Amino acid sequence: MKTKAVRLYGKDDLRLEEFELPPMGDDEILARVVCDSICMSSYKAAHGADTHKRVPRDIAEHPTIIGHEFAGEIVQVGNKWQHQFKPGDKFSIQPAINFPDGPVGVLSAPGYSYRYIGGDATYVIIPNEVMEQNCLLHFTGAGFYPASLSEPMSCVIGAMHANYHLTPGSYVHSMEIKDGGRMALLASVGPMGLAAINYALHREDRRPSLMVVTDIDQSRLDRAASLYAPAYAASRGIRLIYVNTGKMENPAASLRELTGGEGYDDVFCFAPVPAVVEQADDILAFDGCLNFFAGPSKAPFKASFNFYNVHYAYTHVVGTSGGNNDDMREAIAMMSEGLDPSGLVTHVGGLGEVIETTLNLPSIPGGKKLIYTHVDMPLTAIADFRAKGETNPVYAELARLCEAHNGLWNVEAEEYLIAHADELR
Repeated sequence: MKTKAVRLYGKDDLRLEEFELPPMGDDEILARVVCDSICMSSYKAAHGADTHKRVPRDIAEHPTIIGHEFAGEIVQVGNKWQHQFKPGDKFSIQPAINFPDGPVGVLSAPGYSYRYIGGDATYVIIPNEVMEQNCLLHFTGAGFYPASLSEPMSCVIGAMHANYHLTPGSYVHSMEIKDGGRMALLASVGPMGLAAINYALHREDRRPSLMVVTDIDQSRLDRAASLYAPAYAASRGIRLIYVNTGKMENPAASLRELTGGEGYDDVFCFAPVPAVVEQADDILAFDGCLNFFAGPSKAPFKASFNFYNVHYAYTHVVGTSGGNNDDMREAIAMMSEGLDPSGLVTHVGGLGEVIETTLNLPSIPGGKKLIYTHVDMPLTAIADFRAKGETNPVYAELARLCEAHNGLWNVEAEEYLIAHADELR
């Protein structure tokens, strides 16, 4: 079986190549990738290359396939797994497989560490350890892109589960965000922040009573408010406020005022910027938990933290990097029940766009860039479909389908794109 894939050979050295996959073993699975969502983590891996914690040191000789937010369908199943999987099953993968014997030890992950599995490919061989760790997950919902986006959704789910609170006099950590508490999401109208807003609004077991979302880009704040409206949040028992801190003389003081001076029980920092981390620290309430969600690109990242409050006000800090299997299952279950992550997606393209998009991801505006690996299509903003439709009827129909869904990507558009991909050439 031949595959076409984007492989990492060194720093900023990504190559789109066609090559033969090795014969599939009895304990492996052959799969067809349908789509992959490009993540900032792939940008960091491409720039870090063999210095990255998840990337093997020998990629110059044994390149790895990039892309870890992917979904597809199973083509062939080795004997070992035929009791659990069959051809035609749709799947998502939890890439953080925590397998100690992987190419780089426990940090090994599809999309970083493996030669024959990654999201930016047409066909892949899923190795035994992915199934052994229960990281190959069935997806029974409509379409494929929700399964692809279940991985980033699982990251914010894991972050909220990782927060904790204390009871004075007890050493027991009460895990989770505070039910009915005050929550702040800082610098949070990028893709992952939008995922966090979406999850907080739709979960049934616990919700904040106040959720303040900040950024310094008013256009992105406006888009977030159009996707996740304060009126809808109110129907869920949440007071949702969008705030442009770039327009505030003293952001921390102004944010605290929204809580009556009490501060926030749960604060999530979505930007690896010292000033944002320090702002998060400044607005913590008694027993407040700061979750440093954003992953810095460079190791020597530091910001000041108020240790007086650590000692006397029970404030604390956690950090999370990805979700676990349970978080992925929770994401998939919510999507199967109707949670739509399409608000994260602003651009759609084909496999040939992966290299340029990955290497320049921070400078490309908008949210998630969704790649269909069997499609030849330039990376295109959904907002530009209508204009491109003036010369190509495929884009015209994609525009119509997205406009019928409030300007968002959707299952009907996905199915139409896959069926008419040849007409884009």
